[in-house]
Amino acid sequence: MPEVKSKILLPAVFLAVFALSRIPGLMPLNFSAAYALAFCAGVFFRGPLGWCLPLGAMLLTDVGLNCYYQHNDPAHNVWSSENLANLGLNYVAYAVLILLGRGFKPQSSFLGLLGGGLLGAILFYFITNTASWLFNPFHNPEYTKTLAGWIVALTKGTGGYPSTWEFFRNTLLSGGLFTALFGAVGKLTAESPAEKTAGAREPESEGEADGAPQPEDAKA
Repeated sequence: MPEVKSKILLPAVFLAVFALSRIPGLMPLNFSAAYALAFCAGVFFRGPLGWCLPLGAMLLTDVGLNCYYQHNDPAHNVWSSENLANLGLNYVAYAVLILLGRGFKPQSSFLGLLGGGLLGAILFYFITNTASWLFNPFHNPEYTKTLAGWIVALTKGTGGYPSTWEFFRNTLLSGGLFTALFGAVGKLTAESPAEKTAGAREPESEGEADGAPQPEDAKA
């Protein structure tokens, strides 16, 4: 039963929360479960599942969201080479977060996991905003290919939108919140020490192991 919980329930919870968080308009801008999903997948899922689960979920939802945004705003070509290159670097950031999660263990302290999730959110913000400045898919005039333009991309952003500092705040808040949620679920579905030892045989004593007579045998 514990094995079923960890292999089925935990991925199902991760995917359900992530899918809900990507419904357009449900969350504030940059308030996403994606950072925590990538980090916690690296922590709790070893082997191919730790890569396939978060990256597959993000790819499917990104395709769906691109279709949605293209339909609602045809003036912006979300399938342009610049935007796809920018999106591709998001996946580089997700891979970094998964690798960061690999450095932790499911048995790590709750505060340790929370700190790792916040660090992952910071890394994601830095990488993706640098990518937006580098590829500039929507041709924002503020994103000049200079040091000043890069700093603008990391701090102020483009005109007509909230500043990137507000996005950074939402990135940190969501990274911490969803890491706490995923970490709590991961620890609740993990095997307890009692479950791990259930059914295990008690070790034989030295006398029983070498066939030495026990007190009851001596009386016979």
